[in-house]
Amino acid sequence: MKYSVKIDAFEGPLDLLLHLIGTYEIDIYDIPVAVITEQYMNYIHTMQELKLDVASEYLVMAATLLAIKSKMLLPKQEVLDPDDQLEMDEDDDPREDLVRRLVEYRKFKQAAHDLKEKETARSMIFTREPMDLTSYENEEEAANPVANVTIYDMLAAMQKIFSKKMEKVPRKTTIERREIPIETRMQQIIQDIKRSGRKKFSDLFTSSSREYLVVTFLAVLELMKTKEVECEQEDNFSEIFIYAPKENEV
Repeated sequence: MKYSVKIDAFEGPLDLLLHLIGTYEIDIYDIPVAVITEQYMNYIHTMQELKLDVASEYLVMAATLLAIKSKMLLPKQEVLDPDDQLEMDEDDDPREDLVRRLVEYRKFKQAAHDLKEKETARSMIFTREPMDLTSYENEEEAANPVANVTIYDMLAAMQKIFSKKMEKVPRKTTIERREIPIETRMQQIIQDIKRSGRKKFSDLFTSSSREYLVVTFLAVLELMKTKEVECEQEDNFSEIFIYAPKENEV
């Protein structure tokens, strides 16, 4: 089964690195390459496990991180003059180019965010005669279906699901091939959520079958894309909850 989902949160490898730096509260000017490389590779492997198309620039960044990690493991040449040693340390830092790219990317990303806010504010300005809007006072603003949950948060949650489910799979088992249409799984998830009101993301994965895990994850992404479900996560690494928007509740 091959299925592709396009999510706006996939903005490129630099965006993923910034997400990791923010999540782990890392100083962008002093990146612990070993930690960042390990977490970055975990995300790449999770994407591949889910059979999502991994763009070539993600793989290029993975190779870059591994190269930087290798250079930092090499012994440094000792110099008698402390001033010369300090100059060599500054010039030979293999992270310098990556840090510069991340800082520039963060500037442009913040600028894009500021421009988007200005566009939103400007779109609220109307040139027309005053009218009575009291009938709209009690109407609630439509909620963002993914709120504070990004695609990277969903991938991190899937890493935990894969780890837990694979540990429970017996060493000897009978494998049954079951074709599970994504549309069918979407309907099952919607019905389950409407019955319980709110569902933990991890509770949606009731089977250890790899096909079932992948189809369930893709079904949730499609439901988020079509705004049939909403997600929320209170803190980093905490449980993600899935629920139906109020207008979709029966």
